Amino acid sequence: MATKNKPIDKIVAPFRQLTKYEKSGSIILFISVVTALILANSPLKDLYHHFLENTLGFQFDGKTYLEHSILHWINDGLMAIFFFVVGLELKKEFVAGELAQPKKAMLPIVAAIGGMIGPATIYLIFNANPDTHHGWGIPTATDIAFALGVLMFLGNKVPLSLKIFLLALAIVDDMGAVLVIALFYSSDVSLVNLSIGLTFFAIMLIGNKLGIRSALFYGIIGIGGVWSAFLLSGVHATIAAVLAAFTIPAEVILKEKEYIKEIQNKLKSFEQIDPDDQIPTLKENQLEILEEIQYDTSLAMTPLQKLINIFSPFTTFVVLPIFALANAGISLDFELETLFSTHIAIGVGLGLLLGKVIGVVGSTMLLVKLGIGKLPEGMTFKNLIGLGILASIGFTMSIFVASLAFDNPLYITQAKVGIFTASLIGGILGYVYLSAISKKTNNA
Repeated sequence: MATKNKPIDKIVAPFRQLTKYEKSGSIILFISVVTALILANSPLKDLYHHFLENTLGFQFDGKTYLEHSILHWINDGLMAIFFFVVGLELKKEFVAGELAQPKKAMLPIVAAIGGMIGPATIYLIFNANPDTHHGWGIPTATDIAFALGVLMFLGNKVPLSLKIFLLALAIVDDMGAVLVIALFYSSDVSLVNLSIGLTFFAIMLIGNKLGIRSALFYGIIGIGGVWSAFLLSGVHATIAAVLAAFTIPAEVILKEKEYIKEIQNKLKSFEQIDPDDQIPTLKENQLEILEEIQYDTSLAMTPLQKLINIFSPFTTFVVLPIFALANAGISLDFELETLFSTHIAIGVGLGLLLGKVIGVVGSTMLLVKLGIGKLPEGMTFKNLIGLGILASIGFTMSIFVASLAFDNPLYITQAKVGIFTASLIGGILGYVYLSAISKKTNNA
């Protein structure tokens, strides 16, 4: 018997269908970038920039606390959700993913490290100047959404092992970016507030060990305690989001076989109850069985995976597009002399385009040649080069690091031009290259 669709289902269905495809996220992110560029170069540019400069804060007893610009709240507040999801994905990979087995994890870990050292080195070659060298962390990051989005567009033209390798590499790369931010882009650290934040973090860890699985518990302490304290400490608040994510329980209470047995028994009990077609509600004992099934189902799921399922679509389709709208709006009305008054743009651009390829491919092949690791089945030296090219897409994380590295608006603009140029070239070149070698392989 077909179920009757409610009006709300027809409204929500297209969005649910959209979120099934990873490449949809990269499309929406690209649209946000283009929109920001149009706004920043249109008659609305003053309104656009003034809106982001407006301040928001909390008032209590006649005093204002945590008063920051809208741009600051997006970069420190909204992006904390993105980093929380990054932390959840990291923990998932280390617990039961591609990074759970040391032998399998070694190659993408080393590739990610090489993919950070290469770009940083090239950037510093061009920017030894003390005034600009602080931006070395900008080209070290890979944008997982855009890079995977390009691979999704290629579909079956690339082997699954290549997608998995890129995912593992990008996740380790994100972890590296988090460490870089924590160690090199945090300033004026308040040890008192940092200690308070770490104390709340310890409480969350203890809660995990005690078996607390309530999202409310972790949410209140994570936001009200860890994140707030880190925001006041000088250590970037997004680090708090990653730490909080690592405290979320990743184990099930009810194992699969036990769950199946419990559900089967309860379904049999439910079937044995005579239904009453005359009333629209369930009998009391039917309701009790369904509640027990719902409870057992919650025990068979991990809080970690539930939160990933909840927050990943929100991050992909809300957080990152808003971040792009707020940060990608650079004015194109500048002279080349101004753009290249420093070597930031060329250092970032070549760091991403050349440094990523050299670092990722070079470090991976070194391990393979030494016999320490081997390429996954389906991966070749040729498509490894294509993966290295895609790793040069550094959009989201690179822009985020640029906003931390420099206070000078001109330097930030120069960095963004380098990021945009390299990411665009890397995305197109990676797609064309991988598409071309797949045709040769299929025709061979």
